[in-house]
Amino acid sequence: MGPLLTVHQWLYENTDGRIGASLGGRPMLLLRTIGRRTRQPRTAALLYVRDGKAYAVIASKGGAPHHPGWFHNLTVQPDVEIQVGCTRIPVRARVAEGEQRSRLWARADEVNQGQYATYQSRTSRVIPVVVLEPR
Repeated sequence: MGPLLTVHQWLYENTDGRIGASLGGRPMLLLRTIGRRTRQPRTAALLYVRDGKAYAVIASKGGAPHHPGWFHNLTVQPDVEIQVGCTRIPVRARVAEGEQRSRLWARADEVNQGQYATYQSRTSRVIPVVVLEPR
């Protein structure tokens, strides 16, 4: 799905969210971070689930042995921006724990048709669930 996701993110960014708010029926957002080493802007298109006013995303990287770059960026600078459709929202990121993590993981895995469970089976790391709360 690599090339498809690249095209999807390009469309989402270059239409200012008019195209790309969903992919295959899955809700998508753009996460904008600053690279922890490069200090350059970075954008990632991610599936999300809502949790009240917050948004939750999964740092799966397809079940790779290491967390995705955007997750590491958030550990250095948790105040970031998301774009949902045409709306840009300043948020603060934090890692979900306990019951909240379990609940959001289950919801996201259902929305993603079981793919997150598959990704978790490919790696020994616990895949983080990140909560993005409006500032």
